Amino acid sequence: MIQRRTLLTSLPLAAAGATGLAACGSSGTGGGSGGASSPLTWMSVLHTPTTPAAGGTIEKALAENTGIDVELQWVPAESWGEKINAVLASGEVADITTHGSWNTSSVRQALGSGLFWEVEDLLADYPNLAAINPTTIDAGRIDGTLYGVPMVKESARYGVLVRQDWLDRLGLEVPHTTAELEAVAKAFAEGDPTGTGAATTGFIDREESFGVGFRSLTGYFGAGDRFELDSSGKIVPAATTEAFKEAMEWYRGIYEAGGINKEFITTQKQNQQQAIAQDKGGLVVTGLFEAKNYVALANEINAETEVQWTLINDITHEDVPRRILSDTNGGMGALFAFSTKSLTEEADVRRGLELMNALCDEPNYQLMSNGVEGTHFDFTEDGALEITDQALWEQEVQPYNGSRPNYVVEIYKSTDDYVNLANQMMKENEEFVVTNIAQQLTSPTYDRSWATIEQALSDTYSKVIMGQATMADYEATIETVRGQGMDDIIAEYTEAYEAL
Repeated sequence: MIQRRTLLTSLPLAAAGATGLAACGSSGTGGGSGGASSPLTWMSVLHTPTTPAAGGTIEKALAENTGIDVELQWVPAESWGEKINAVLASGEVADITTHGSWNTSSVRQALGSGLFWEVEDLLADYPNLAAINPTTIDAGRIDGTLYGVPMVKESARYGVLVRQDWLDRLGLEVPHTTAELEAVAKAFAEGDPTGTGAATTGFIDREESFGVGFRSLTGYFGAGDRFELDSSGKIVPAATTEAFKEAMEWYRGIYEAGGINKEFITTQKQNQQQAIAQDKGGLVVTGLFEAKNYVALANEINAETEVQWTLINDITHEDVPRRILSDTNGGMGALFAFSTKSLTEEADVRRGLELMNALCDEPNYQLMSNGVEGTHFDFTEDGALEITDQALWEQEVQPYNGSRPNYVVEIYKSTDDYVNLANQMMKENEEFVVTNIAQQLTSPTYDRSWATIEQALSDTYSKVIMGQATMADYEATIETVRGQGMDDIIAEYTEAYEAL
């Protein structure tokens, strides 16, 4: 059976919810024996307030379906960073470790230290693992080597959401080019899309604009996903490219015309969502799946409101081919790594791979996603899946969501049309996704200096958009950070790329 220990030693007792759980977690993390008769230990992230009860419905069903004994060691997400660093420092890792932050320098170093198996040559023997998109496999490698099974997610979830009711009121068409998008943003600011005379704008952006919303827009102009290969064969930051700078000038023009919320630089995500729900703006660059949530939030504020969103995933710019930047590290949500210390033989690690493969079978994916039909969910007459007991699902099923090896095994029809359309469009995005070419590469200077370099670029970007600086100032910032490590990052990434 699948057993579990919850690692709660760094949380206050109130967060644990019960004294027994806190005491149980005090033993910390340990590896398995690696023998075929021993349970596989699996250190995984808990994203929910409570831990599923031992011997629960999902646990029993998964154990029966896979035929593999597993001891799940749940670590609350808020204490994950501290716990994983301590575990890696000790070398006493579980048989399987879920590396959600696999791309941090400490985890990358641990992955390449010999503590975890290289598994790429073994994946072909497991149908579900062999079917992982090559783009995601590339995203999971470190300097050409794959030290675990990638957690598969949608490769590109972003798009543009526009208020269809606002378009209709102003007699506008759905935008599909950057020029049309600009015109809509300005019209929302200059016209009366709500019909109430209230002040409105186009885009509602937030403080992470440089790295999130605006970054996604730059992809339409031809900019890469954080780093890209330039015409000279160098790996360069996308934020230094002409395409990125062209997008900045375009966005600056929209801001000047009132088409972006003036205070975006201090707007947090929750405030952004509230502003959208309160009819303050009619455009947002976000996950396509958010449309349903924006409608729900608007209805919470005013139950009588009628909000209509249109989802767009095919914006293009002039002669640049259709493309979309990945917002999920190329469809890479985490890395399931296998200990060489406890899984000493190939036969041992193959038990772990067998488990991952089995969890990607549809019945097990269904269990970890929605639970048991008739208990947690049912299908409607038209085939849509509906959670029937939300509280029970949150207690028994939701904790397993974050441990699914593949998030896209099956797309179930929803009772919500926005969800169905978002799922369809995210699937379409796979054909046009652009990923970060440097993601699998190692640069010591990047590890030390990139956060400071990126912050300098972000600060100047914000000033340019708000009219407090010019593009010449942005160019000057680029030149400044070149001498603060950026040129070394370019050289190190380029050398690593050429060595692949």
